[in-house]
Amino acid sequence: MKTQSWLLLTYKVPPEPAKHRVALWRKLKSMGAVYLQSGVCLLPKSDDHVRRLKILENDISEIAGESLLLETVALDRSQEDKVMVRFKADRDEEYKEFLDKCKDFEAEIAKEIAASHYTYAELEENDVDLKKLQSWLEKIRKLDFYGATLATDAEQRLKDCEALLESYAQRVFEAHDENK
Repeated sequence: MKTQSWLLLTYKVPPEPAKHRVALWRKLKSMGAVYLQSGVCLLPKSDDHVRRLKILENDISEIAGESLLLETVALDRSQEDKVMVRFKADRDEEYKEFLDKCKDFEAEIAKEIAASHYTYAELEENDVDLKKLQSWLEKIRKLDFYGATLATDAEQRLKDCEALLESYAQRVFEAHDENK
């Protein structure tokens, strides 16, 4: 079995202004980093991650902070598994949020159908919402380095939302054809 290499970033930044700490945290989370503790995070080693972390190292330096970037491996398979579990858990949290938004999307379509509200404006609004869901899932997928457990559920739920919107669109088109 091939050993997984990770990039370990440790950093310390001045407490004020807080916006620098928050911006750094957001950048690392948007890359899919897992925090082992405050100021210590891990990412799978890739050329992209190396490049982006080196840029962040420079950013940290510019705000009078300190950082250290290391390549590391787990001591054994059980330690490696613990790390992968952390990555999967973080993604599953994101997938849960995504699934909740899908539920909201489905409820919105159901409300429009129940009210027989078949307008192009409503269809367009729901189409925009679906595109947001598609984009969001794509972002989560890119950060799902190890195949989180809810990935398949999220994929299926998005397909269900797409099919639901298509069905609603058909009703809108039929309603407008009847009004001619």
